[in-house]
Amino acid sequence: MFDFSSMFEAEGPDVVYTWTIPVFAVIIFAEMAYSHFNKEKIYETKDVATNVLFALLNYGLDIIMKGFSLFVMMFFYHHRIFDWQEGIWYWIAVFLAQDFAYYVHHYVDHHSRVFWAVHITHHNSDYFNISTGFRSPVFQPLYRYLFFSPLAFMGFHPWHILVAYSAIQIYGTFVHTQSIKSMGFLEYILVTPSHHRVHHACNIKYLDRNMGMGLIIWDKIFGTFEKEDPEVPVKYGIYPKMESKDPATTLFYEWRRIGKDIRQPGLSFKDRIQYLFNSPGWRHDGTGKTVKQFQKEYLEKIKNKTSAVKKEPVPEAEYEYTEALDK
Repeated sequence: MFDFSSMFEAEGPDVVYTWTIPVFAVIIFAEMAYSHFNKEKIYETKDVATNVLFALLNYGLDIIMKGFSLFVMMFFYHHRIFDWQEGIWYWIAVFLAQDFAYYVHHYVDHHSRVFWAVHITHHNSDYFNISTGFRSPVFQPLYRYLFFSPLAFMGFHPWHILVAYSAIQIYGTFVHTQSIKSMGFLEYILVTPSHHRVHHACNIKYLDRNMGMGLIIWDKIFGTFEKEDPEVPVKYGIYPKMESKDPATTLFYEWRRIGKDIRQPGLSFKDRIQYLFNSPGWRHDGTGKTVKQFQKEYLEKIKNKTSAVKKEPVPEAEYEYTEALDK
C-alpha cells in the first residue's frame, strides 16, 4: 500500500519513481496503440529502445553519484543562511524554487556547448512521444546537483529538493506527447504538451524556447516563451542530422564534434575554451552562427516581407541554417 508520507523521507525520490513507472508503461502502450490505429507514426521501435537504454544508463549513473551529490548538497545545507519551518508554505517554496532551479539548469544546457553535448541526447530523436521523456541526458547526474545546491544553501533540505525534482520531472515526462493538443486555461500556467512540442522543435522560430518543466511562468518572465504556431508546423530532431542512429553515435555525437573543433591547429587556448563553453554554433573564425543570430536573421526576413502580402511561413528560411551548422 502506498504511504504518502514516505515521499517526504530519505527514500522519497525512489518511492516516486517506483509508483509511477508502471503508470508510464501503461500510458506508453496506450499511446503506441493510438498511434498505430490512427496511422500517425509517432513511434519507432529502435527509437523507443534507445530511449529506454538512455534512461537505464542515466539511472545507473544517478545511483553511483547519489552519495557524492548528497554530500555536496548537505555541505551547503549545513552552512544554510535560512531556517524554514515545515508546512504548506515551505513545500510550496520548495517546489517553486526547484522548478526555477531546473529552468536555470535547462537554460544553461542550451546555451553552453559542453552542457549541450550532454543534453542533446534528449533532443536528437526525430520522434516525439511519451517515451521521449525517458530519453535522458545520460551524464547529467555528474553535475546536476550543482544547480540544486544553492537551494540547500537557502535552507531547503536536500531530500526535499530531490523529492520536488522527482515529482516535477514526472509531470515533465507526461508533456512529451502529440496526442494532447491543448490543456485550456492551464496553457497560461503550466508547461503543456503544446509548449513542450515547441521546445523539442528544430525550426529556427522555436529553438531554445520554453525551458520550464513544471511552470511556464519562468519562460514568460525571462523572455524565452514561444507559443505553438499552426502556420509553422513543428519539426523534431536536430541539425545537422546524425549520420547514424546507433546508441554510441547518439550519445557521443556532440562530444565528437567538440573534439574535432578543439583539435584544430593554430587555435589559442581561449578559443579552445570557448568551443567548450560558448554557445553552440560559435566559431573562432566567425563562420558559425548561434541560435540568437539565426533567429535575428529569421525575424528580419519576416519583417521585410511586404505588408501587402499575407503572412506565410517561410520554410526555406527555416532550414537554410543546416549547411552553416554542418561546417
